[in-house]
Amino acid sequence: MSDIGDWFRSIPAITRYWFAATVAVPLVGKLGLISPAYFFLWPEAFLYRFQIWRPITATFYFPVGPGTGFLYLVNLYFLYQYSTRLETGAFDGRPADYLFMLLFNWICIVITGLAMDMQLLMIPLIMSVLYVWAQLNRDMIVSFWFGTRFKACYLPWVILGFNYIIGGSVINELIGNLVGHLYFFLMFRYPMDLGGRNFLSTPQFLLRNVSSAQDCGLRRGAGRKEPWSQRKLDPGSATSELCAEVRMTLHGWKALQSFSLGLSEEITGLSLNFQRKHLIKTSKPRRMLLALLGLLTELLTDSAAVHQG
Repeated sequence: MSDIGDWFRSIPAITRYWFAATVAVPLVGKLGLISPAYFFLWPEAFLYRFQIWRPITATFYFPVGPGTGFLYLVNLYFLYQYSTRLETGAFDGRPADYLFMLLFNWICIVITGLAMDMQLLMIPLIMSVLYVWAQLNRDMIVSFWFGTRFKACYLPWVILGFNYIIGGSVINELIGNLVGHLYFFLMFRYPMDLGGRNFLSTPQFLLRNVSSAQDCGLRRGAGRKEPWSQRKLDPGSATSELCAEVRMTLHGWKALQSFSLGLSEEITGLSLNFQRKHLIKTSKPRRMLLALLGLLTELLTDSAAVHQG
């Protein structure tokens, strides 16, 4: 069991929660703890009976049975495989951006499901993520069943045909591919390749709440805090520049501290030498100069002590 637990904890956070919900909700329906009738996306129940949980449960539920069990396991594998690759690849260190992609795809799929009376949304969401990964890695050679090899850009359409053969619906896979293409086009293709406007951007509340635990090297379960000079920052995160400025400030204080200590030692030495040479002939201007040197030495020494503390 420890091996399974270690494997489960090694899954990236967002994929781990998604994977766990996709296992737990069908299991609850299979055991009869909650009637599966409450898990489907029925437009009438959602719009007129205000059963607002249905778009969420329809995303995680799948009726597992003798005729659908293999299709469920195959798509569960696709969820784990390609969501993990996407979260640790193109969206590595950017959990807020990845969560925003899932939310955008999910909202589009829910709207389409309500319009087309699609009662289950698990496969379309998985296919949308798989499509985005395939487009971001379109020239990579991937292997499929029976040793077939082809470019990743063809993978969503191969899986569409494969799912249809083993009992899936072409509509679910097609909707997922189209939604994934919409996100990829608006987020990457149109603004980067065609020079158009960026219509999609991660909301600030997601950047603050989702990325806060990972910015500046703070990781849940890390066990310790790394020194500022050794923490790894995501160049695309919203707070990376702030963390860099803090580092520069700390290095500046250290340099000022060293300079202040050195200067205070030099002034102290000069003051002592001055007093020894002019101990007998001490006029009022010289006494004032000695007093100013002593005051400056104390100020520099106190300033260095404050910065060190």
